[in-house]
Amino acid sequence: PGAPRTLAELLAAVKASKKLADVGTAYDAVFVAGGHGTMWDLPVSADVATVLSKAWQQHKVVAAVCHGPAALVNVKDEKGQPIVKGRRFTAFTNEEEAAVGLTKIVPFLLESRLVELGGTFERAPMWQSHAVRDGKLVTGQNPASSRAVAEQVLTALREK
Repeated sequence: PGAPRTLAELLAAVKASKKLADVGTAYDAVFVAGGHGTMWDLPVSADVATVLSKAWQQHKVVAAVCHGPAALVNVKDEKGQPIVKGRRFTAFTNEEEAAVGLTKIVPFLLESRLVELGGTFERAPMWQSHAVRDGKLVTGQNPASSRAVAEQVLTALREK
């Protein structure tokens, strides 16, 4: 029990990790961390879409920060609609992507893709903490937003 303290314990914990498809629903919230790698992996993962769609449909809190909202691209509500449709959210902005010089590298611009799905994108100035909560959907704009997202997740969980 507890966090791994040695490299051997850490490697053992990683090897014992469950596959996403085997996680089940014994949780109250799902938090998706960001990083540019999520842009290639999460939007095309059927397991990610299934787990997050089930969580959403079971009225669990779904949260993501920075590039983590890329996981939301194929997540559907009870009516088969994107969960961002008609909701307020944020993510790594097109402006921030341009500032790091990766607009031609990432497979799509996250802000643009999520707006195409029918929601309302909200932004703060670049690199500033900014979290948006619309019911049980909690999103953060960039790495500086991680704490604010975590706080909003806890608030949402207390209200359940």
